[in-house]
Amino acid sequence: LVSRKKMYKIMSQFSECESAESGNIAMSLFERAQELDVPYDLMTLDIEMPEINGIDVLKRIRLSEQKKKIAKNNQIRILIVTSHSDKDRVKKCIDAGCDNYIVKPFDKDLVILKLQQLNFCI
Repeated sequence: LVSRKKMYKIMSQFSECESAESGNIAMSLFERAQELDVPYDLMTLDIEMPEINGIDVLKRIRLSEQKKKIAKNNQIRILIVTSHSDKDRVKKCIDAGCDNYIVKPFDKDLVILKLQQLNFCI
């Protein structure tokens, strides 16, 4: 809850954003945006999310994009947020298709750096 609110507060300074309390809600928001043809540019997912964890949400999003034949350069960029910096977990996220990751605790400067690494103009 604290990390989600902190990320929302930081991200809302740069763009319009939404917040999801669970993996199911995150998936629903992603699918709705796709259906309305207003896909998200970026999604941040915490690994530890209720109902569906962030890695599984990430895998479902990438599978959905593959089924729709969305080109890699048009796919949503996904930033994983984790309190675990062990190499195995980070590798699992990268293998699942995340574009970058942030290890908690994070601050605005770190978020800006990661957004710049993803080629967002901040």
